Amino acid sequence: MAEFDRKRRRICRFCEDKIDYIPFHDDRLLKRFINERGKIVPRRISGNCAFHQRRLTTAIKRARHLAILPYTSEIYR
Repeated sequence: MAEFDRKRRRICRFCEDKIDYIPFHDDRLLKRFINERGKIVPRRISGNCAFHQRRLTTAIKRARHLAILPYTSEIYR
């Protein structure tokens, strides 16, 4: 029974699709990695590798700076 208690390790979807560059103007892709409050989802929840999590964070911050993504949600303000 103990062997069934462990959760499966998530595979980085960017590594799976062999994506090196994460476009900051693709808001549909980036919204998947932001929670309802506007925070960036951590690596252990999203399942990204460290390399792509850093690239994803940079892309989200660039999109926020250009007003493509919000810094916070409307409800939280």
